[in-house]
Amino acid sequence: MDVVVSGSHGLIGSALVPALTAAGHRVRRLVRGSPGPGEVAWDPEAGTVDAGGLAGADAAVHLAGVGIGDKRWTTTQKQRIRDSRVKGTGTLARALAGLPTPPAVLVSGSAVGYYGDRGDEVLTEASGPGEGFLAEVVRDWEEAAAPAAEAGVRVVHTRTGIVQAAHGGALARQLPMFRLGVGGPLGPGRQWVSWVSLDDEVGAIVHALTTESLRGPVNLCAPEPTTSAGLAKAIGKALHRPAVVPVPRFALSLVVGRQMTEEMVLASQRAVPEKLLASGYRFRHPDIAAAMHDLLHR
Repeated sequence: MDVVVSGSHGLIGSALVPALTAAGHRVRRLVRGSPGPGEVAWDPEAGTVDAGGLAGADAAVHLAGVGIGDKRWTTTQKQRIRDSRVKGTGTLARALAGLPTPPAVLVSGSAVGYYGDRGDEVLTEASGPGEGFLAEVVRDWEEAAAPAAEAGVRVVHTRTGIVQAAHGGALARQLPMFRLGVGGPLGPGRQWVSWVSLDDEVGAIVHALTTESLRGPVNLCAPEPTTSAGLAKAIGKALHRPAVVPVPRFALSLVVGRQMTEEMVLASQRAVPEKLLASGYRFRHPDIAAAMHDLLHR
């Protein structure tokens, strides 16, 4: 396949592109500024993309967006988070829909943040949306891909959990404290964490590209959610370090702000990948203990 990829230099994209090329697919990267070989220019903020550079593509994977947890949620940062997802998705979806021959499939990034803070409730793709800033952003993010779906493109919204990778993302930020022996659960530790290894994130995206039965929202998270305490225990065990020092709620609020603490860091989301499993996808890392051992001893 000839696959267009946005966000190709991020944590997920930088692993996805080599996986696609290793599997024999051709990749065109969407980039800002002047494009080089194998690249297509776009400006999601301005709502422009070189439609000619998209012509002939068989598929698209849309991963671009400002990092949700990169900075405190000021009014300006929240607008950047929303615009980077909603405007970028709309720009790409309209461009694909306007092609003489649109691609067969668009795998568009999404997040389990759609469900909000749901306690112990088991969340499948049939579960309704939650409340709060993140839930609203994800809802609008998914709706922005509607032009592509209306043009006959099979659209898959990958509602991704917390991606686990030793070299980036949330895990990489936590590891220094655990290696010092002062790591532990966030807040009370009872909240559910929907997670996925980077290997399975990439594997599931490739699976979604080639599995025609998948469309609409797809929970992209491991089949065995864990709690914050369970995650800390798995990290500590893999590193042979204690993992019993909890990070109190007030400390988290001081560092990242109250809203991010409540809606993202301490939110409980017990999502399960019902549609992925039904479609035949087999997880490399279904449980957190084995995943951490593999990721931290690779």
